[in-house]
Amino acid sequence: MTDDKITLERRFAGIDEDWLAQLSEDILEPDLPIIDAHHHLWDFPRNRYLLPEMLADTHSGHDIRATVYVDCTSYYRATGPLEMRPVGEIEFANGVAAMAASERYGKTQVCAAIVGFADLRLGAAVEDVLEAEIAAGNGRFRGIRYVVSWDPHEEIHNGHTKPPAGLLGDPTFRQGFAKLSKFDLSFEAWLYHPQLGDVVDLARAFPEQAIVLNHVGGVLGVGPYAGRREEIFAIWKQAITELATCPNVFLKLGGLGMKSLGFGFDKQARPPSSQDLAEAWRPYVETCIEAFGPERCMFESNFPVDKYSCAYPILWNAFKRLAADASDSEKEALFRGSAAKFYRLG
Repeated sequence: MTDDKITLERRFAGIDEDWLAQLSEDILEPDLPIIDAHHHLWDFPRNRYLLPEMLADTHSGHDIRATVYVDCTSYYRATGPLEMRPVGEIEFANGVAAMAASERYGKTQVCAAIVGFADLRLGAAVEDVLEAEIAAGNGRFRGIRYVVSWDPHEEIHNGHTKPPAGLLGDPTFRQGFAKLSKFDLSFEAWLYHPQLGDVVDLARAFPEQAIVLNHVGGVLGVGPYAGRREEIFAIWKQAITELATCPNVFLKLGGLGMKSLGFGFDKQARPPSSQDLAEAWRPYVETCIEAFGPERCMFESNFPVDKYSCAYPILWNAFKRLAADASDSEKEALFRGSAAKFYRLG
């Protein structure tokens, strides 16, 4: 097992299913069509989340029409050139997608769009990797995510790609980044809120490149950021507002259940209700929608990572509470349309 897989396994082990089962709710707006814009699949010794587990969630009451698979180092090739090993994840996700497309397991098109990884630090040479991933995706491969989450404080987990500070501005990285447009591929940015200015600079340097910011911009609330929520919110809001001026950038509404935000729901005796989640997350979600508009925002489960804080049906109930005052057309964009547009899904 590679070092990056060991890191992920240690961080995402041991979800407490009994704790989650303490709470159930009626499904709100069960007929609202949804594309889950961000999830993972993996098989760790203490955390298995593959197609059966995913389907148990997507079939739990909400109308999940399709899902977007996002890289997490699952099933890399065991041999061959290092730069080509991530192609194995695309092969894996495409196999899952083919199983779901048979409709033997229901109507949900799991992994309808696939986002993988390619090391853009290869510069122009990354083109060979991208071509191999496109072939492996069988029409489903849509782009890459490069985890560049970095923070100088040792209490904060840096990305499993072991990114250096300022990677998005590195000239060789940008040579690789420039190759995405040749193949009409998107870029997923996952980083922490102090790095949001780096995304602004990247988006302005490549104004025709489609970029989507993951997890509302990685607002930190642990370690040296704990107990400073109002101060950090103001800093984050300013950065999000500036990023929204880049028309080539979309945003994912989710990832708010991750431990790094510091809400501490996973430490409670009982799991939070959808009302609890909506109240805690409202300032972030409303800020993002106001800045970007519903046409550039999409809800995401980020499962199984956010499963530490809540169950799947509770999560989507929370999102529906947050969008309760939106018009029908705005809801359509937030829950389905924006993801369908960005990932070219029907």
